[in-house]
Amino acid sequence: MTVTESLRETRDRIVREHMESENRHEFDVTLATFDHPRYEIVPTGDVYDGPQEVSAYFTESRTAFPDQRNELIALHHADDAVIAEFWLKGTHRGPLRGIPPTGREFSCRCVAIFVFEDDRLVCERAYFDAATILRQLTG
Repeated sequence: MTVTESLRETRDRIVREHMESENRHEFDVTLATFDHPRYEIVPTGDVYDGPQEVSAYFTESRTAFPDQRNELIALHHADDAVIAEFWLKGTHRGPLRGIPPTGREFSCRCVAIFVFEDDRLVCERAYFDAATILRQLTG
């Protein structure tokens, strides 16, 4: 499929609104950027499919890291995706998979592939080094 400039601009706008609304913790806006909400967190093997599961993911991750945010580095466009490079940052203020809060901050360079079907966002697939984050949280 050849991506037109118009389609590229639409996808770019959707991804930016998706990422910015996550930073604002306006998760209803984030959910609305999807045609069907789906997150695949590759390092943990977790898949959150559908509005209820994705909302539960937001609650879980923001309980552990209430200030979790992304800082966009670059967007790259492919035929069926937008690839985002970003810094993921946060402070460990709540439990995380059995790890009690440490109060420590983390910063990890990440990649997310935003998968599209035409102009419809159907999945965010996130890649990061979980060991980098864990090392920063536990010292």
